[in-house]
Amino acid sequence: MYKAKDGSEIFIIDGHVHLWDASPENIRNIHGKQFIDCFYGYHASLSPAEQLWAPEKFAKYGAEQMVRDLFIDGPDDMAIFQPTYLKDFYKNGFNTLEQNAILKTRYPDRFILNGAFDPRDGEGGLDALDAMAEVHKIKGVKLYTAEWKGDSRGYKLSEPAAYKYLERCEKLGIKNIHVHKGPTIIPLDRDAFDVADIDHCATDFPNLNFIVEHCGLPRLDDFCWIAVQEANVYGGLAVVLPFIHSRPGYFAKVISELLFWLGEDRILFGSDYGIWTPQWLVEKFMAFELPDEVMKETGKELTLTAKKKILGENAARLYGVDIAAQKTKLSRMEAKVA
Repeated sequence: MYKAKDGSEIFIIDGHVHLWDASPENIRNIHGKQFIDCFYGYHASLSPAEQLWAPEKFAKYGAEQMVRDLFIDGPDDMAIFQPTYLKDFYKNGFNTLEQNAILKTRYPDRFILNGAFDPRDGEGGLDALDAMAEVHKIKGVKLYTAEWKGDSRGYKLSEPAAYKYLERCEKLGIKNIHVHKGPTIIPLDRDAFDVADIDHCATDFPNLNFIVEHCGLPRLDDFCWIAVQEANVYGGLAVVLPFIHSRPGYFAKVISELLFWLGEDRILFGSDYGIWTPQWLVEKFMAFELPDEVMKETGKELTLTAKKKILGENAARLYGVDIAAQKTKLSRMEAKVA
């Protein structure tokens, strides 16, 4: 468990991790190659030099590497799998629930398994969602509104077809709806990641939590003006947090706006592993202080209390994780290993 400078322990739930396969054998077409190359561009541009991976490792790092990076060498106590299927680009899918479930079975106290849905799958997709809930007891889903499917290049979460799925989620007790609303990834379309549909859904489904992954970047203002009105909208820091290294001034602006509009109770840490590893992200976040001029403008501070909430307590609340009980479990596991 990560320890702050004052000696206090910080329980970390990494809210956004992947176990993907973008190996040449799994790539279906040029778009699969474009997609992973774009991911690698983010990795190379925003990571410290000593944290860079070779492209071959980045394409398929494997389960053992992931466990080491998150829990052994890394600071995570738990992590939430966010699947991304992309079967039009990858033969067996890019990062599927089925792949993730294998690791969840091996490490049941470490991983939280989320599912996914696509409203373009119709009634069959609703049946699949029912099965996910029954078999895996999922409490959340990850949605990719810009994903290509046949001739379709995305959908809006405010469409009637999508509402059928949100209604089913509510019925099944799947309360946490993670939605990729961030930077464009080639070949996907920028407009398909627009945050406007969150405004409709959050109003119409007040019993669901909408975690906007990547905080809508580059549409930060749009996201914040929606989130300030909707108490069930949260910001996920995946992609946002790595700017703490390469563009600390930009990160200061973004995190201060999030603190001003959403408050410290509605921001969630996510490493977006394997684009970035959590160790350096958490270390830099814990050491980071807002510049005086930024604090003066927003009236907000990034306190130790706020950091603890962002790094784990907020996700624990959404997913019903009893931190004290989980600490005891993990301590027993580590004692057995020792």
